Amino acid sequence: MTATMRNRSETFVQATDVPLETVGEGITRQILTYGPDLMLCRLWFETGSVGDVHQHPHGQISYIESGRFLSIVNGKEQELGVGDSVIISPDTDHGISCIDAGSLLDIFNPAREDFLATGGR
Repeated sequence: MTATMRNRSETFVQATDVPLETVGEGITRQILTYGPDLMLCRLWFETGSVGDVHQHPHGQISYIESGRFLSIVNGKEQELGVGDSVIISPDTDHGISCIDAGSLLDIFNPAREDFLATGGR
């Protein structure tokens, strides 16, 4: 991280104190908490919104809080609903499409410095 950027959130984070940011059409993100090696984000998706297939050098776990999604990992598709999760290895093609509006939690290792640099705390 840059010298001016904090490398961790506060120890205790109240979701109501954390700003929301629009990160795509119908997609809103909240960076809840993070340290150098770990980051937790909540995302809300409107029905039909798409997180395009991409890859990054971070490991990722996504947990579905509400709604239904179609997850794509290395070309394999799987429908996910409340309580389901997916693990994505670093440098692996993946994306997600929202079938029914909902929210998910994304956990990254290490923290996504690019998220912090583009508007996160």
